[in-house]
Amino acid sequence: MDSHLPAPRAVTVVQLPDGTYTYADPAHLPAPQAPPQQIVQHIHHAPPDRTVQRIALGSGIGAGTVAAGVYFGPLLVGVLTAIAANLAMLAFLAAVMAWGVVTVVKSLGSGEGKAASKSVSRARRRRG
Repeated sequence: MDSHLPAPRAVTVVQLPDGTYTYADPAHLPAPQAPPQQIVQHIHHAPPDRTVQRIALGSGIGAGTVAAGVYFGPLLVGVLTAIAANLAMLAFLAAVMAWGVVTVVKSLGSGEGKAASKSVSRARRRRG
């Protein structure tokens, strides 16, 4: 009896932006919008080494500055190390020489040294 009627369609009630309601076919509705995707961004800092080179490259100074930093950096460390070694050697020599002077003065200032100075002064008195 009801075979001549079309099959019922799924109809959806939709609220329009102006607040009114209407019937809409689900096939013609826009796809539901997914919530915005959360993006996790990790910010990494550059290691502290070669900071001068990175600054030189970033500011457009050029490869000459980078080469100078790479070449003269270790060279400067080597020169300062050599200067420090020379100063340490000079300090050691000064300490040894001071020890020698103190030892000589102590040996002359002993009882034998005093007796020798008395005999020298007596010999001068006798001559004079």
